[in-house]
Amino acid sequence: MRWHPHGYGGHRRDPEQVKREGWHEQRMLAVSLDDPRLTWPERELVRQLGDKLYGRLPAVREVRNG
Repeated sequence: MRWHPHGYGGHRRDPEQVKREGWHEQRMLAVSLDDPRLTWPERELVRQLGDKLYGRLPAVREVRNG
């Protein structure tokens, strides 16, 4: 007999579906700065909101060959 605790096993939701449902049900937004659907001004707005609410992202140094 197979028994799984509630929430384990079965159908796994797509991450985009989780984000969509979070927005509709909880009014919470999960946005990646790398989302190709966003324009530069939209990405900049998201970055500024993240910096304001949670602090600046650590600086990422670019590695150059040569």
